[in-house]
Amino acid sequence: MLICLTASHKNAGFDMLERLSVTADAAGPRLREGHPSVQGAVVVATCNRFEAYLDLDAAEGDSPVPAVHEAIRAVGAVAGLEPEELRSTFGFVHGNAVAGHLFAVASGLESVVVGEGEIAGQVRRSLERARGEGTTTPDLERLFQRASQISRRVKNETGIGNEGRSVVRLALELAESRITDWAATRVLLVGTGRFAGASLAALRDRGVTDVRVFSPSGRAAKFATNHGIEAVGRRDVAAAAATSDVIVTCTTAEHHVVDRALLEAGRAGFEASVADVSVAGSPAAAPAAVRSLGLVAEPVAAPVERQLVIDLGLPRNVAPDVVEVHGVELLDLETIRIHAPLEEFGATDAARAIVGGAARAFGEAREEQDLAPAVVALRRHVFDLLDGEIERARSRGDADGRTEEALRHMAGVLLHTPMVRSRELARAGEQQAWIDGIAAIFGVAPEADAAAATSEAHGTLRDDARERHA
Repeated sequence: MLICLTASHKNAGFDMLERLSVTADAAGPRLREGHPSVQGAVVVATCNRFEAYLDLDAAEGDSPVPAVHEAIRAVGAVAGLEPEELRSTFGFVHGNAVAGHLFAVASGLESVVVGEGEIAGQVRRSLERARGEGTTTPDLERLFQRASQISRRVKNETGIGNEGRSVVRLALELAESRITDWAATRVLLVGTGRFAGASLAALRDRGVTDVRVFSPSGRAAKFATNHGIEAVGRRDVAAAAATSDVIVTCTTAEHHVVDRALLEAGRAGFEASVADVSVAGSPAAAPAAVRSLGLVAEPVAAPVERQLVIDLGLPRNVAPDVVEVHGVELLDLETIRIHAPLEEFGATDAARAIVGGAARAFGEAREEQDLAPAVVALRRHVFDLLDGEIERARSRGDADGRTEEALRHMAGVLLHTPMVRSRELARAGEQQAWIDGIAAIFGVAPEADAAAATSEAHGTLRDDARERHA
């Protein structure tokens, strides 16, 4: 049984999403160990979403509630949140609806910016991380691999996502009213990951040419070389921050990388250089509080009077106190998502139709797999009888094999209708009726080793299909 626990911008506050995102890497293994019925877990965590996809080993009619409650406790323990708070927030998706939900998420249909491009990669990397942690199962693998396929199909067939939609681009659109000339705008980019690359591309699309990059983890030089921009070192970052019209942060650091002290340090360094030209830029020329930061260098320009700080990080990269610095305005994810545009209904309706059809097909395939052990048992029963009759025919002088050929043909014809009915009843959710039927007529019970039976059944179902088209 597949289930999903989901918290997103639609049902959870930003503070909770931030806490959940920070601890997401530790959640998967904890979920896997939390309850005996949890066979696997994949966690998807983005700036506006935290979701846990679980594969439960639950018998027909068993309630998933105990496993769900334990999963919520596990997430709460990792994130430092109370289970009661999470229970009142998390959405719950189960059964065939899980596929539809993940396909929609991976296609960008549930994002703050509908059709945004980053989510497909984030879903794919979530599966890769779960593989590394050993928390996936065959069902979860199929679900997530299919989600990646559907997201590509949605993009190719509807155009959603082709316009470079993203939170980054939405943030820059919201910044338009504060920027008079992008070509003359000085930008400091803080971060060197995938989001930083997307941010740089979006800035260049608007005509920005003066971009410097700083990395709290020391990767600025490599990123700068790869993208043809200037790198900023730790001693220069305060001056660079103070002299940039726009600061864009997008790191995974778990602490604030831009705050009031950094901006004031850059401004104070400039003032100190003006006050004593003979030692301009020397740490000794700066006030003691500024020197203690170890971030003072010679400013390349005067501090800007109006400054926009765009915080795209989760957890927050920018401390709220930056707005206490004169002329500084903060645009963070919480503000950005309030201004997200409405869906464009034509393309979105087409995308949801693709997602809905794919989810139904995925559900039908899983339902057929539920019958796999019983399918194997019936076929084995029939072919055991067949082998016995063939052996008797040979002992009676069937030298040319005609009797064997006729018996094999008859076995195929005999199995055809039960196989067709198995798929029809599975898609109608009546698998048990088929299982009960073969038990009553043939005295056949499903195989005990369901995993082996599933693999064998896939082959026999394909064989049956070939027989029908022969």
